Amino acid sequence: MKISFYVLSESKAQDFLGFICQLTQTALNKSNQSLLILTQDKTLLSTLDEALWTQDETSFIPHQCLATLTNATSDDNATKANNKMSAPVLLGSYMPADFNGIVLNTTLHPVNDFTAVTNNAKPTRVLELIKPDATSVQEGRHKYKHYKQLGYELTHFKV
Repeated sequence: MKISFYVLSESKAQDFLGFICQLTQTALNKSNQSLLILTQDKTLLSTLDEALWTQDETSFIPHQCLATLTNATSDDNATKANNKMSAPVLLGSYMPADFNGIVLNTTLHPVNDFTAVTNNAKPTRVLELIKPDATSVQEGRHKYKHYKQLGYELTHFKV
């Protein structure tokens, strides 16, 4: 698996939503795979949902929000309907079962932490975003070492 780290400058970090939208559109243009934007921040999820619909004045990025795990316990049929992948871009706090596509990871954790063995998810590529703050940089280094130990192909870009 190929892992690309995007080390954000202060200006890119200030326009975090804009950068995510831009990277999402680039990934969609270059691949025919689904893309999952992984986030554990409910506020980011909500604002990202809005930003993707209004990314450009003349266009939008079609996407769907996955049901959260806490909401996915009452009615199994409703849960399955909510989690059916019908858009090229998915937003969520977990990796759907059998997901096979690109993951844009905005969390502080390696993507492997979100793929249980029984889940059968096999991302083909991971895009890691590293903000210029101390916590993000430290966790980015941890993720880099983790992925390197697993033998993944690693690249990084300063943006």
